[in-house]
Amino acid sequence: MRLVRHRSALPASIVLPRRWRRYGFNTLVVAIIAAGLVCARSAKTPVQSDDWKRYHDRSFRVAYVVDGDTLDIDVPDGDKNVTRIRLWGVDTPEPGRGGKPDMHFSGEAKAFAEQTLAGRRVHVVLSPKRTRGKYGRLLAYVFLKRGGPMFNEMLLEEGYAYADLRFDHHYYKRFQGVEKRARTAGVGLWTEVTLDKMPAWKQRFERRASKSGG
Repeated sequence: MRLVRHRSALPASIVLPRRWRRYGFNTLVVAIIAAGLVCARSAKTPVQSDDWKRYHDRSFRVAYVVDGDTLDIDVPDGDKNVTRIRLWGVDTPEPGRGGKPDMHFSGEAKAFAEQTLAGRRVHVVLSPKRTRGKYGRLLAYVFLKRGGPMFNEMLLEEGYAYADLRFDHHYYKRFQGVEKRARTAGVGLWTEVTLDKMPAWKQRFERRASKSGG
């Protein structure tokens, strides 16, 4: 893994990890299928080899931005006209649903995603560990271009998202560090957020860290 610094105002980006690239595809598919069988036995969502072939290391147009960390790309998924992506490793504040109010900074997070992604082509990278979430959404790292800035990371750097600590993934430690820097700088949601304004899972982690002195 190599970190690439850009001279533009865009945040740092990550070049596609070498082992995720498309060469040696048949060997990689065998490994993915084997991993999928192991995951299936442990009742986890397995890596789906069809997902790897259809989406990994490919570019698509963003058809719709659902919220800060969820978007649709213009490729069919089963009986749906689009594929819904849930960004790996980040959690943006949720818009109000079912009579619940908007979470703190949810509107700003969605506006940033729309401004950055709506209607443009993005590059999709999947993880060898897992390709789908429990709601069937594709789990992905989304880049503005191949080898360019990663949008997941941009959300953290600009203070529009929390590093999601509930699920292990390739950039888990890195995202933790990016969130820490944004929090220290007081950017985005970190300007005014309080514990009660955070997602329930984040509140639990914050309380746990406080008790342990972390």
